[in-house]
Amino acid sequence: MELKVNALMLRAADYNENDKILTLLTVEQGKITAGIKGIKKAGAKLKFAAQPFCFAEYMLAKRGDKYTVINCSETESFYDLRTDINKFYAASAAAEAALSLTFEGDECRDIFYRLVDTYSVMCSGDESLALISFLTFALERSGYAITAEACPHCGKSLAAEGMLRFDMSLGAFTCAACGDGVPASRVTFNVLRKVAGKPFEEDYITPDGIKRALRLLREYFVYKTDNRFKALSEYIRLL
Repeated sequence: MELKVNALMLRAADYNENDKILTLLTVEQGKITAGIKGIKKAGAKLKFAAQPFCFAEYMLAKRGDKYTVINCSETESFYDLRTDINKFYAASAAAEAALSLTFEGDECRDIFYRLVDTYSVMCSGDESLALISFLTFALERSGYAITAEACPHCGKSLAAEGMLRFDMSLGAFTCAACGDGVPASRVTFNVLRKVAGKPFEEDYITPDGIKRALRLLREYFVYKTDNRFKALSEYIRLL
């Protein structure tokens, strides 16, 4: 049986001497694991199919419950993401999030298309806000939405609060007097409101605020998924 899918290559792991195992995020079938043979040989014609961020039409052969890539037609390589170290790790963090928040056989069309759009934005512009936007979107679609509104405990507006807290169990910012969440700041609060398209204070959209927001997102991912999020940690280190 043969299957044609539009897919993003999320992860490639070495297998045997010349083969790899690919994890593909597909429009049609959700997440799929597929082998690709001879890919590490010099001159392998499908070498591009195992490159990070490859967006392509993959032809798969299915035997039992296993897939093998037998052909591939590239749609977009997102080459610029592989030539800039900051963009590379930001895009890798987005791929790692998609890998963690999707499952084989589950429909994830919205995350797929959002990831394609995120890669496009990263190629031509600032990658940090694009990454934050994708992470918050993917979390929301997976049932882990982040709330940056009034305090969920007392209803107090957080707009004028100096220090805040973030409740990991609720995925929500709270005032400093409520709850037992981790300390958070107004800069983090405002960065997350900006990417959510909500009113925010421009003075708080700073490089430090972006870095703080990414740190909070990393800790929230770890709390919700147990994924250590190595790519995001490296991107934060580079900022």
